[in-house]
Amino acid sequence: MMDPQIYKGVGVYARPMKGLLIAFTVPTGKDRVRASRFAKMFYGQATSSHEGRYRYWRRGLLDDIPYNKLIRGVVIVREEDAERIIGFLREHSASFHVRVVELKDVDCKALGLQMDE
Repeated sequence: MMDPQIYKGVGVYARPMKGLLIAFTVPTGKDRVRASRFAKMFYGQATSSHEGRYRYWRRGLLDDIPYNKLIRGVVIVREEDAERIIGFLREHSASFHVRVVELKDVDCKALGLQMDE
């Protein structure tokens, strides 16, 4: 169990919230079609048809999972959602690393978590 942390200047005891950072890369080489297909399936994609008349969103795995994307190939998620993402990455032969991280306010907001007050 973690020790409570005192936030400086506030004098409030609060436990830092934890999440999982997943860093990944998909070995596509120069195959841009494979890379594009992976991105669509993972993140989703805005697309259109009939010369832009019809616009719609092609859903991806992360449409159903709250996440915070830091940079390309790095997302922060809740622990309970990590297994779905890891399974997806394994299916697509991705290399990945998972680390427990302390969430900042922006991460908590993106993940739909309440900060202790």
